[in-house]
Amino acid sequence: MATRAHFEKSCEIGVFSKLTNTYCLTAIGASENFYSVFESELAEAIPVIHTSLAGCRIIGTLCAGNRHGLIVPSSATDQELQHIRNCLPDSVLVQRVEEKLSALGNVVACNDYVAIVHPDLDTETEEIIADTLQVEVFRQTIAGNVIVGNYCAFNNAGGLVHPRTNLNDLDELSSLLQVPLAAGTVNRGSDAIGAGLVVNDWCAFCGLDTTSTELSVIESIFKISDAQPTAITGQLRDTLVDA
Repeated sequence: MATRAHFEKSCEIGVFSKLTNTYCLTAIGASENFYSVFESELAEAIPVIHTSLAGCRIIGTLCAGNRHGLIVPSSATDQELQHIRNCLPDSVLVQRVEEKLSALGNVVACNDYVAIVHPDLDTETEEIIADTLQVEVFRQTIAGNVIVGNYCAFNNAGGLVHPRTNLNDLDELSSLLQVPLAAGTVNRGSDAIGAGLVVNDWCAFCGLDTTSTELSVIESIFKISDAQPTAITGQLRDTLVDA
């Protein structure tokens, strides 16, 4: 199901959190409300980790990850990395990246199988993303925007992209990602999908301003209205892909 939340009066919750099928990161805030919204939905299934990156709270903007791994900028401190590693499942790799486009959450969008990245990303960074996250990597823009992580969100079942994405681009992206896509908005008409929404295979969190119509589109395209946290879907998909 989709849950509305806000971080200290900001509805851009994707800036302050990162959600995958094996872990969730949330920013350290003055109030525990934001963390407790995630914990109440996720605590029985995956670890919810309270952290900062490079001393900043904009952790969703600074990192990118999926169930296989997490990549963080070189500015992340040793203490932060150690804390995150201690809380993550052993199967999740954490990798620091030397990259001039250091807001990795803005320049990388991924699910557990495919990543789309900023066209100017370093080749070395692209290789690290492919190895750490175990994904195929494609350089793409979304509706002419190079900061792809800010203008789309997708899980292993579907995706939501910038409302001005034309049909040809939508078809091309859909065939790259191998999931159905819809053009839409969050937070009452905002086109910053990645900033206003975080999603995995069984739940989504979006900004408090998100309308009921936007919520129903989110639940429909990500197929999360009655989904349950289970490893079976991931394993089944892996088996099908290997076959």
